[in-house]
Amino acid sequence: MPLTYMTGFGNDFETECLPGAVPVGRNSPQKCPYGLYAEQLSGSPFTAPRASNQRTWAYRIRPSVLHSGRFEKADVGLWRTAPCLEAEVPPGPMRWSPQSIPAETLTFLQGVRTMTTAGDAAAQTGMAAHVYVITQNMTNEVFSNADGDMLFAPELGALRFVTELGLIEASAGEIVVIPRALKFRIELIDGPARGYICENYGAAFKLPERGPIGANCLANSRDFLTPTAWYEDVETPHTLYLKSGGSLWRTPLGHSPLDVVGWHGNYAPYKYDLRRFSPVGAVMFDHPDPSIYTVITAPSETAGMANIDLVIFPERWLVQENTFRPPWYHVNIMSEFMGLIYGVYDAKPQGFVPGGASLHNSMLPHGPDMEAFEHASSIELKPVKLENTLAFMFETRFRQNVTRFAAQTSARQDDYVDVWKGLKKHFDPGKR
Repeated sequence: MPLTYMTGFGNDFETECLPGAVPVGRNSPQKCPYGLYAEQLSGSPFTAPRASNQRTWAYRIRPSVLHSGRFEKADVGLWRTAPCLEAEVPPGPMRWSPQSIPAETLTFLQGVRTMTTAGDAAAQTGMAAHVYVITQNMTNEVFSNADGDMLFAPELGALRFVTELGLIEASAGEIVVIPRALKFRIELIDGPARGYICENYGAAFKLPERGPIGANCLANSRDFLTPTAWYEDVETPHTLYLKSGGSLWRTPLGHSPLDVVGWHGNYAPYKYDLRRFSPVGAVMFDHPDPSIYTVITAPSETAGMANIDLVIFPERWLVQENTFRPPWYHVNIMSEFMGLIYGVYDAKPQGFVPGGASLHNSMLPHGPDMEAFEHASSIELKPVKLENTLAFMFETRFRQNVTRFAAQTSARQDDYVDVWKGLKKHFDPGKR
């Protein structure tokens, strides 16, 4: 399968597999080229301001209305959708070891395990944090999520996303965003795969404003890649799975629905290499707020308070003088679901490993463990580069509710809170 990409975040792209498949000067001519059907995908209300209006015109072999047949209920497995209050756990920090790779065959739909949910999908607010384990390709199966956009962060194994608007391949260190309702299947490239998903029920992700940082650094628009048009004209039985209202439904099709020959617009999947993120930081003393590590953000109706932020902690230089360099102890209004793609996270050198996860909920204290505190408080401060490390946070304004799976899985580290147990009292009123 040839993979080619177009660059830019949110650009109004035009791409076609056959010359002239996209009509010139009009969106829906009386007769489309090649006998195709014109169909608009709208990711925002028609009257949304131009800067936030999302839509794509697709020119396809069959219209999607043929995919809306007689649906029957399917097993949603361990996938959960907000609001989900199926487990009650005491307030406090939580951490999980990586999910093991099972011997059983699991496609993408069978391999999703929801860890937390927040907000309300029907009200288009909040999110869900999932982990996935995949050991088998989706074959003659296609999936569409009507509840939210999906942000994938692979940790182990590379994935191929075969979407109706093009092909994307991604591995550890990259993210892929599939817009709400877009049809796709997932195939393995180099063996079993594991990673993370953020399901965004709210406004679409966008690049954050840079404010006083100015025009450069952080994530640059040109580094985001959107696939060129690709289609398959396959007349074999397929099953379309649709997630809607938190339930999973399926309907049989006599053909592949991934049949868009050309398209133009800005409602499309994309990928981004997190290693292209350009960090900024203090060059004398103290910390800037961690918002400087925001890659993309899904805004809410309240200015400055995100529905979701994707925040990363990549390779970077630490040069501050007379400064405690790891993240400080803090109590946040935002809740944080955190994962590690590779390497070691400087605030949690033990127990937090690639493929694992942690949750620090809204207004609950957290920060470096005892080992990180003692080391950072006593080490001679010289410029040092944090290398071979990539951690991330799905941060939201909502409290995140833990699912029954996350509460009961053997991967849950019940002794996580003990990482702070050894913090000593150093206070001495007679010694400044």
